[in-house]
Amino acid sequence: MKKGSILVVDDNKNVLTALRILLENYFETVTLLSSPKQIYTLLRDAAPDIVLLDMNFSAGINSGNEGLFWLSEIKKQDTDLPVVLFTAYADIELAVKALKQGASDFVVKPWDNARLIATLQAAFSLRESRNSVRQLRERQSVLSGELNREQAVCWGVSEAVRDLRRLIEKVAVTDANILITGENGTGKEVIAREIQRLSSRSREVMITVDMGAVTESLFESELFGHVKGSFTDAKTDRAGKFEAASHGTLFLDEIGNLSYPMQAKLLSVLQSRQVVRVGGNKPVPLDIRLICATNRDLHESVRKGEFREDLLYRINTIQVDVPPLRERKEDIPPLAEFFLKKYAAKYGKGEISFSPATVGKLQAYRWPGNIRELQHTVEKAVILSETDVLHIGDFYLNPSASASVRLDNMTLEEAEKILIQNALKRNRDNLSATAAELGITRPTLYSKMKKL
Repeated sequence: MKKGSILVVDDNKNVLTALRILLENYFETVTLLSSPKQIYTLLRDAAPDIVLLDMNFSAGINSGNEGLFWLSEIKKQDTDLPVVLFTAYADIELAVKALKQGASDFVVKPWDNARLIATLQAAFSLRESRNSVRQLRERQSVLSGELNREQAVCWGVSEAVRDLRRLIEKVAVTDANILITGENGTGKEVIAREIQRLSSRSREVMITVDMGAVTESLFESELFGHVKGSFTDAKTDRAGKFEAASHGTLFLDEIGNLSYPMQAKLLSVLQSRQVVRVGGNKPVPLDIRLICATNRDLHESVRKGEFREDLLYRINTIQVDVPPLRERKEDIPPLAEFFLKKYAAKYGKGEISFSPATVGKLQAYRWPGNIRELQHTVEKAVILSETDVLHIGDFYLNPSASASVRLDNMTLEEAEKILIQNALKRNRDNLSATAAELGITRPTLYSKMKKL
């Protein structure tokens, strides 16, 4: 079976013709070059797997120094590229010198077809081995920050959570693309990691990318990788997140933040199931499980023309909706207890518990930041605690969020005041924007503010 590409550099056109006829039976691509001066361009554009290089190009010069010079230039461009040297002069000393400078082998003209093919195929096997090692090293560098991110999970006891777990267990065993939706802080990444843990790819890594933090200028390099010299800071070849997630799971968080041009690039990769590194020209096949997450309504974004409909369908084979914490209040006590034990152990606080009244207050709070807010609130209380029982006074809770759950016990005037205060805060005291949100005129809003 024909594999790989070879660049042949020889100034003898008859030799080039003969080699084309021979080598096309063994290699996918055969590129012929009669002058070594074009080597720089061909190395960049054709990206050969092997180079078969003549040792002499100038008439009357048979020292082999030209071949050694171009061998050196090739190695400057790609140290791992196998170079087989070709000469009509069987000079053992020259052969040894060439091998010391990085040549893979040495073939004498006139050549034996079988020996030449065997030499080139051995060089190609060497190239494949070096590529595998390089890719493993690049992948390892990307994975180094991902390997120790496993966390214990506390689910809760609500019916909503039980339904969520049943859905996750069903879809995890497939390779279907999954879109996780939910407000900030609801634990979408935790859900993604649980899907990964239950999947057939559980022994592989899950790579996480915060799409909201990836700038448009670095998008392709970060996700698809780059080759050395493709831009100013590209000092070495680097695998992108897609390659690093090979055989595992790629989690694209906050995918709703992608600009329209970046959406098109992502869609192209997902459709072709292959990536091409920035500055490169060789497609790399992909074998990943894709999980995406967003706090936005992507269907609404599609209607507004802000998100590509074809990309939405591509990432949304299965949609998993994570309910906010305020809609499953029975989960607050076990979650709070879970975080309490976690941070008491972390900060060496020993046995700490909640007072009964504290649990009730925590459960009555609205938790606009969801599980993340609960986690940070408990952690802060544990750090500052001076006793082994935490009371409600040990917790900082946003008064407006607490009040919002007690509207049924308020007068109309009290509720109206809270609604106006919250709207003013959201709109940074812009009266026109606040009035528009509340559905009243600006003079009416001003009058109510003065009254209240």
